[in-house]
Amino acid sequence: MSISILRALGYLEVALCVAALVTLVTRKQISDYAALGTFLGVRGLSNVILFWLNFYTAAHPSRTQSLYNVYFGVYWISFAVESVLALLIVYGLFRLAMAPLKGLQTLGMLVFKWAAGISVAVALGSAFTPGMSGLKYLMAAISQLQRTQSILTVCLLLFVTFAIRPMGLSYKSRIFGVSLGLGLMATNDLVQSAWLAFNPNMATAYNYVNGFIICLVLGTWGAYFALPEPKRRIIVLPTTSPFLRWNQISEALGDDPGYVAVGGVPPELFAPAELEVMRRASLKMVTQFPAPAEQPQLVSTSSAG
Repeated sequence: MSISILRALGYLEVALCVAALVTLVTRKQISDYAALGTFLGVRGLSNVILFWLNFYTAAHPSRTQSLYNVYFGVYWISFAVESVLALLIVYGLFRLAMAPLKGLQTLGMLVFKWAAGISVAVALGSAFTPGMSGLKYLMAAISQLQRTQSILTVCLLLFVTFAIRPMGLSYKSRIFGVSLGLGLMATNDLVQSAWLAFNPNMATAYNYVNGFIICLVLGTWGAYFALPEPKRRIIVLPTTSPFLRWNQISEALGDDPGYVAVGGVPPELFAPAELEVMRRASLKMVTQFPAPAEQPQLVSTSSAG
């Protein structure tokens, strides 16, 4: 009975993956949510392969060991790819959420890249223990990477929840819907890791919870992309808003500095039109401005070039 329920949840998960991916493509949102589309495709395809291996193993019991090795490889490879894709989904969601504030978007994406890189390095380093074989180390590193990705995802969900109004979004926007589903999935993964660490005998019982939450997340994504999305509001921020101030600072830090001529500048560095403008402007001054040909040097504070 338990196996049939888990199998039904698995079939439902594959169907929801396909439905969400088709909706994503038909709504022409695949360019903005490319990482999410790839995630749905990888998860659905890996589940189909694992189901087929289960059926093939039942029909050919003599090949159980070799088929188990294939099953093991497909499971962990897809698990690692999904963890990396989840980081890319978080990155894309932050980029879309902060699109109106280009300064904060650029600065935040830079910080996110560093945080993700450090997280991957910490995951690879923390998984190493003396005497650990290559395969066990790979499994531990992938598991640690998945937990790190889950923490970053939960942080993004909190950010989107608090910043949704200032960013001109609503709780019906697809950015919030994808963040909500990814946050539920990340929270489920973190709880599952802690639960199985203290209750290893309850793995089968938690599989029901895991299957239900995954189906709920996939259904939520499909619904958000199937329903029309409210138009994003124009952002109106007060002059005292920290979003506005930090955006201005970020834009200033990202721009090239201006250049000012502080020494003598020979006239030949200026274009003829610039010299003509300066000559005509000097006619309005009390002191006659010397002609360009008679002026060996010109001191200017205007931007050069």
